Amino acid sequence: MGAGGRSMSAPTGKTEEKKDPLQKVPTSKPPFSVGDIKKAIPPHCFQRSLVHSFSYVVYDLILVSIMYYVATTYFHLLPSPFCYLAWPIYWICQGCVCTGIWVIAHECGHHAFSDYQWVDDTVGLILHSVLMVPYFSWKYSHRRHHSNTGSLERDEVFVPKPKSQLGWYSKYLNNPLGRVISLTVTLTLGWPLYLAFNVSGRPYDRFACHYDPYGPIYNNRERLQIFLSDAGVLGACFLLYRIALIKGLAWLVCVYGVPLLIVNGFLVLITYLQHTHPSLPHYDSTEWDWLRGALATVDRDYGILNKVFHHITDAHVVHHLFSTMPHYNAMEATKAVKPLLGDYYQFDGTPVVKAMWREAKECLYVEKDEASQGKGIFWYKNKL
Repeated sequence: MGAGGRSMSAPTGKTEEKKDPLQKVPTSKPPFSVGDIKKAIPPHCFQRSLVHSFSYVVYDLILVSIMYYVATTYFHLLPSPFCYLAWPIYWICQGCVCTGIWVIAHECGHHAFSDYQWVDDTVGLILHSVLMVPYFSWKYSHRRHHSNTGSLERDEVFVPKPKSQLGWYSKYLNNPLGRVISLTVTLTLGWPLYLAFNVSGRPYDRFACHYDPYGPIYNNRERLQIFLSDAGVLGACFLLYRIALIKGLAWLVCVYGVPLLIVNGFLVLITYLQHTHPSLPHYDSTEWDWLRGALATVDRDYGILNKVFHHITDAHVVHHLFSTMPHYNAMEATKAVKPLLGDYYQFDGTPVVKAMWREAKECLYVEKDEASQGKGIFWYKNKL
C-alpha cells in the first residue's frame, strides 16, 4: 500500500516554518501526485485491524457505561449544590466520548474499520442508529462530499455562497449578537436540520432529505439501504420510547438527551472548522480537481479532545486524502506527508472557541480571485 515511507522534498519549504495560519494556501496544481503522497506514508498505516478497531469501540463503551453508572447510582445522593454541578460535568464528558463513538461509526462508512465491508456496515449501523444518525444515508452523502471537496457546484455540505446569494437577513446577523444567535442555532439545530431538510447542503432540483429513499441525494442502487437506515433510527426511537415509559422523560433527557445534543454540536463544529478557514480556497468547475479540493481542508487542535475524538480533528487532511485509513494510523501518516505537502498542508492551532468566532466573522461568502490567473478560484470575504 505504500513504498516504505519514501518522501519527496517539500516544494515550498517545511510546513513547520509557516508562521501565519491565515496565509493562503497555494492554488496552483501541486508538484506531487496522490501516488507520491501514498509513497511517503509507511505501508502499515493503511492496514486495518479488526481487533485494534474493536478495541476502541470497547474502550469507548466502557467509558460510557462507567459514566452512566456513576451518574445514575450516586448523583441523587449528592447535596443540592454538588448535584447541579455533577450533571453538567457528566453531560460534557459523556457527550465527548459519544462523539468519539460517532467518529468510529463514520469510519465504518468509509470502510476504514476492517477489511470486511459487512462488519463495517453492521457496526456503523448499530452505533450510528443509537446516536440518531441514518447510517447508510450519511455514508453515501458523505462519500460524495469526499469525492467533491472544495467544489462550489458538487460538494455536499458547508458549501459557501457568493455574496449575491446571501439571504436578506445576513446583514442583520453580521454583528456580535447576530453571530451568537447564528452559532447557537447552528450548533444545536444544524445537524437535524441538515438531515431532515438539507440545510447548509448543496442545492438539488427538488426537496432533499436524508430520510427519503427516493430523494435526489440517492440513486436506485442505494435506496434499499436508505430504508434500512430509517429502520435503524426508528428502532432506536422505539427503544428510547420504551425507556422513557419506564424511567420517565426527564431521566431520559438527563442521561441521554443532553449528551446527544453535545455530540450533535461537536460534529457540526468539527466539520465547520475543517472546511471553513480564511486561508482555504474553493473552486468552480473550471478550476476544481480532486487533489486540490482534498487539500482545501485544515487540521485543528482540540487539545486532549484530539485523542477522545480519534484524531478526526488534527488528522483531517490525511483523512481526505486516504479515507479508508484507520484513525489510529492517521497521525503517523500526517507526520509523514507534511514535508512533502509543504504549504499545501494547512494546520491552525488557534483555540477552538476563538477560531469558531473568527470564522463566523470572516467567512461569510466567497468571491472570485480576479488577481490570479485562475478565474475559478474563490476566497472567503466578509464585507457586506
